[in-house]
Amino acid sequence: MLRSISDLDDIQYYGKKVLVRVDFNITINNGAVTEDYRIRSAIPTIEYLVKRGAKVILASHLGRPKFRDHNNTLAPVAIRLKEILNRNVDFIDDCIGPEVQAKIDKLNYGSILLLENLRYYPEEQNNDPEFSKSISSLADVYVNDAFSTSHRKHASTYGAVKNFEIRLSGFSLKKEIEYISMIRYNPKKPFTLVIGGSKIKDKIGALENLLPKADKLLIGGAVAYTFLKAKGFKIGNSLFDEEHYEWVKKALSLYGEKILLPVDHIVSSEENSFSTITGDIPDGMSGFDIGNETSMMFSSEIGGNGFGTIFWNGPMGMFEVSQFSAGTISVAKSMALAFWRGATTLVGGGDSIAALKKSGVSENEVTHLSTGGGATLRFLAGDKMPGIDALERAN
Repeated sequence: MLRSISDLDDIQYYGKKVLVRVDFNITINNGAVTEDYRIRSAIPTIEYLVKRGAKVILASHLGRPKFRDHNNTLAPVAIRLKEILNRNVDFIDDCIGPEVQAKIDKLNYGSILLLENLRYYPEEQNNDPEFSKSISSLADVYVNDAFSTSHRKHASTYGAVKNFEIRLSGFSLKKEIEYISMIRYNPKKPFTLVIGGSKIKDKIGALENLLPKADKLLIGGAVAYTFLKAKGFKIGNSLFDEEHYEWVKKALSLYGEKILLPVDHIVSSEENSFSTITGDIPDGMSGFDIGNETSMMFSSEIGGNGFGTIFWNGPMGMFEVSQFSAGTISVAKSMALAFWRGATTLVGGGDSIAALKKSGVSENEVTHLSTGGGATLRFLAGDKMPGIDALERAN
């Protein structure tokens, strides 16, 4: 059984050092935070602990640095967090060692300290035992509020956790598990899956679990071209996953009546030239977005589901480029429409926040916006989640 921070008596936090593993792996440009959804997602947990007199120590990774450099420092995150909370947030340019411990010891009750990027140490990703001990020595209580990193067996999500007697989930992680468990085990009918993105292999496990429960599967993005080829269509130079081609053919034979594929495409042979093609894609051309007819078909399926469940993972095309963004924008607006009509809508994936933002759809116009990309798919696939397992074993 997973215990959350609200399961402990308030007095158990007063004066205690609480290490909170958050996921502040966000985009920073020119020293400024450009998208702060993951920071805001952690606010309920941070404020809950602050109000109960804990010394709150926040730990996160940022990017995949090969060495310590200013492009991957969490210092701008501390500034943005201070602005959001409207209270002081201390920052220290390391995450272990005597200077960090001394800084924590001097913190007042109800204070917040953000540690520097955990991945400045390769030992973090290697789940090094000594590094894990160094992390766990910083605090009395461990809280995981980073669902999006809980599929990794890293020191801060697994190795260090085992050294704490009290291990808890934060509010964000608990909410993620509740919603994604609903999708995995008992989605309200009708259940519609909307799958896009570029890679099939990352989604196979989740699809194998979800397809038997789903009423419809709408497929766009680069993923669609392998399905279209399996159905005998020509896909030109579009992305094709030969490795998982047999799995795609099997999925079509078992669930073909549920699967809706694009009927037209926005194609291009060069970046500055594009056109709409219906049916086969000619040699020398590549598909970069679903066409208008497909957008209307998908929108009808999504927006018309006003009382069931819809799960969307992955954009419909290369939405970062304006010429290839219409399909993704159409799906995002249809998700909002379904939400306002009463459907339970869940959006997950690394590009989800950017896609909604570009579409002008608010975070409040979906039932749940998952911070997890790979973690969400791994959980739906039934894979091991070391960060969650480590919490459960203690309880």
